[in-house]
Amino acid sequence: MAALALMGNLSLTLLSLGLLVLTLILLLQVMAALIPGRIPLPVPRVGGAALTPLGWEQLRVAVLVPAHNEALLIQDTLAAIAPQLKAQDTLLVVADNCDDATAALGREAGSTVLERWDPDRRGKGYALDYGLQWLQAQPPDVLVVVDADCHCHPGSLAAIALAAHTCNRPIQALYRLETPPNPSLKDLISAFAMTVKNAVRMRGMARLGLPCPLGGTGMAFPWSALGRVSLASGHIVEDMKLGIDLAIAGYPPLFYGSAQVSGSFPQEAAASTSQRTRWEHGHLQLLRDYTPLLVRAALQQKRLDLGMMALDLAIPPLSLLVLLWGGLVALAAVSWAVGGSLWPLVLGAIAGLTLLGAIAAAWVGFARRELPLHKLLAIPLYILWKIPLYFKFLIKPQSQWVRTQRDAPDDSKGS
Repeated sequence: MAALALMGNLSLTLLSLGLLVLTLILLLQVMAALIPGRIPLPVPRVGGAALTPLGWEQLRVAVLVPAHNEALLIQDTLAAIAPQLKAQDTLLVVADNCDDATAALGREAGSTVLERWDPDRRGKGYALDYGLQWLQAQPPDVLVVVDADCHCHPGSLAAIALAAHTCNRPIQALYRLETPPNPSLKDLISAFAMTVKNAVRMRGMARLGLPCPLGGTGMAFPWSALGRVSLASGHIVEDMKLGIDLAIAGYPPLFYGSAQVSGSFPQEAAASTSQRTRWEHGHLQLLRDYTPLLVRAALQQKRLDLGMMALDLAIPPLSLLVLLWGGLVALAAVSWAVGGSLWPLVLGAIAGLTLLGAIAAAWVGFARRELPLHKLLAIPLYILWKIPLYFKFLIKPQSQWVRTQRDAPDDSKGS
């Protein structure tokens, strides 16, 4: 019995210590993100001299828009991209397994459209690979990927394309999800969670000189990097997987917050739940499968950046992180009450304070105007809404890519 109790205490202590490490990494990212000023991009050097990249006018860019039944939104997406292109650039739409007017609307907008039919191999990764194979005949200097339901803000395309070419690394623009005109409490807290993920943590990693995850849209790649990895994947978060694969291959992605793409949260409850399930189940699958892979690659290649990417990936979605903390502290308190060690409870308490500090600092620095304090205090209700989603991951995790149902565009919002 004594040996069993010792093992239990040791396990709880290690779990509490691991949770504390993750919350400290989160706090470090948030505090780094709060440092003001523009973050310079690294410039590769050969023999001590900086490379001289092409200027925008000489750069050949291909913009690839993967689309599956996006007739509602694709015209607005292409209309925002087309004015940012030059004569030598390519606007390519891959209409993937579409049974609506996506392909026809893409052609009407002046883009080149490829239609792909393969119901057994569905997913954005396969659509990207199909477009890549077509571009092989006349490869561009830089490939930019923009989702068919996103708005690419003026100047952003040139910014990320030039950055990818200059740094010879993948570039991720700031990806914002906009709330509707009269957002619900769930909309506001969801937007805050996405701000922490897509803006705060990524900016923090960039400020620390570290790579970032890829967000799926507003991504630019030097053409040479794409030959090092396979894009043909049905993974439900193929963007995050691609970023990890590229980092291990020697092309760690960089965050460039000066460029921006934006999308909208789906308003239908079923569509919102479907989107959240895909994002969070995919994240948890990557956390489980790719964190050890990144750690192994970091040790083999002796690269700190891969180690930090592993720690960043190991941080679960914010709601789940709070749930895990609460469960672990409760377990540590019960263990201490029946004669166990106090250390797990102490470490858990410190982790809780660290987590609270990170959330508070992110809110003060990036979201207090959009999310009033009294609504921020409703986060526990939001977390309760997410519990079934995490239970579903334990019982039947989503493994198939499923398109999120789109809302009709809101003409009153403008661009």
